[in-house]
Amino acid sequence: MFRSIAAASLLVGCSLGSAVAAPTDENPYKQGPVTDVGFIRVKYGHMLDYLRYLNGPYRLEQEALKKAGIILDYHIYAATPHNPSDPNVILTVTYPNYAALDRGDDIDAITAKVEGSLKTADKAASERNSYREVIGSELIQELVPRGQNVPMPPPPPPPNGPNK
Repeated sequence: MFRSIAAASLLVGCSLGSAVAAPTDENPYKQGPVTDVGFIRVKYGHMLDYLRYLNGPYRLEQEALKKAGIILDYHIYAATPHNPSDPNVILTVTYPNYAALDRGDDIDAITAKVEGSLKTADKAASERNSYREVIGSELIQELVPRGQNVPMPPPPPPPNGPNK
């Protein structure tokens, strides 16, 4: 009799223990937005040239990508280099997720619209290389703690423009 009570107690204890342990198997975070961080070194005397580009075609393209729901946001940062190989400008572009990076055709269409054509965009990028160097880039993903909301991308625009 004592053995059956002990066995039943052990069985109930194990069952409760596994029920309590189950939530610990869940990830404590959700995968959030993905940010492309670009590290740029602008040559001495050309910062205003580069900032004009960033405030012109770059900004127009990023705003169009944002309006299309491809990106969530973008930022331009000035950085203080510690040595000659460090960036002095850091650009960030935040996507809702990794899948948004696969929308190359949509991104190319927006680039062509802003720049006139992809060939023109490539030529302009090549010309910018005379006064700036792309040191590198890195993709990072935000890890959002469970219970915190992940920012949602804006809804796509209506296919034929806004209703009038």
